[in-house]
Amino acid sequence: MSLLRSIFNLLRFNRKNWRAVALCIFAATVFWFFNALNKRYTTNIAFPIDFEYDQESYIAVRPLPEQVRINVTGMGWDLFRRSVGIKVPPLVIPLERPAEVKKLPTLPALFANQLERFQINFIITDTLRLALEPRATRRVSLRLDSPAILFRPGYIMTSEPKITPDSVVIEGPERLINSLQVPVFLKLSQRNIDENFKEDVEVKFLNNELIKRDPPTVSVQFAVDRLVDVSDSIQLEVINYPRGARPQFGIRRVPFKFRIPKASLQTYHRDSVYAVLDLKHFSRGVKKILPTVKGLPEHSVVVEADSVVVRF
Repeated sequence: MSLLRSIFNLLRFNRKNWRAVALCIFAATVFWFFNALNKRYTTNIAFPIDFEYDQESYIAVRPLPEQVRINVTGMGWDLFRRSVGIKVPPLVIPLERPAEVKKLPTLPALFANQLERFQINFIITDTLRLALEPRATRRVSLRLDSPAILFRPGYIMTSEPKITPDSVVIEGPERLINSLQVPVFLKLSQRNIDENFKEDVEVKFLNNELIKRDPPTVSVQFAVDRLVDVSDSIQLEVINYPRGARPQFGIRRVPFKFRIPKASLQTYHRDSVYAVLDLKHFSRGVKKILPTVKGLPEHSVVVEADSVVVRF
């Protein structure tokens, strides 16, 4: 009893002894750890792998496998280094015909020479799946996807879009590159456009991560103007009268409502706009026909028009 009391008092009141005890425990742990690393063990380890092929001529369609799991037997220190990734060179897998290899069996003989410190028992990852294709290049023309542009209500494009450069060189997997439809349409991310546009636009593809573009962006510019409402009555011009027919119209001027770019108001002349009524396929009876407006300024839009009643 007195012995236990003496030990308790020694540990309880002398802090220097606590430090000595902790140091002994640490030294014993280190000794045990290094002693354990000098023994042989069997375990599963994920080894990093690297594929050796002509990367200038071939490209991976999907990410290549990065590791393979192997059951090995070896010294504890070697296994420890592998498990924590200390100075671990990857296992190299050579590919002579990359595009022809879809499934690669992971045979022990493939890694035996690269794992001299280990005994390979069996390979857990039995098959590696690859997707490599020949690398191809192609020049494709560019167009602007004009119908998809989001203008502010009442605004419109009033010039042909200019793309600089108007084509790019693309590089990627052969089948993907050759399957692309041309021209490639550019899409604008901007919304509510209400002024002249000039921006750099990225050339994008659905598989953008697989396709290299040169250049990746191009300059796009076009003019934008506000549409102005104009209501007027315009002269009716009838063409292609049926032989021997004397149609009755009742009117010679047709009311119309249309929108023209604001910049065109200065050059707009009422007499230059007229409505054409084509009777080429008309038969006897009474019909309503919608005339076609001619002579409007470029980029104008017909909003509302009246039909003409024709009687034979």
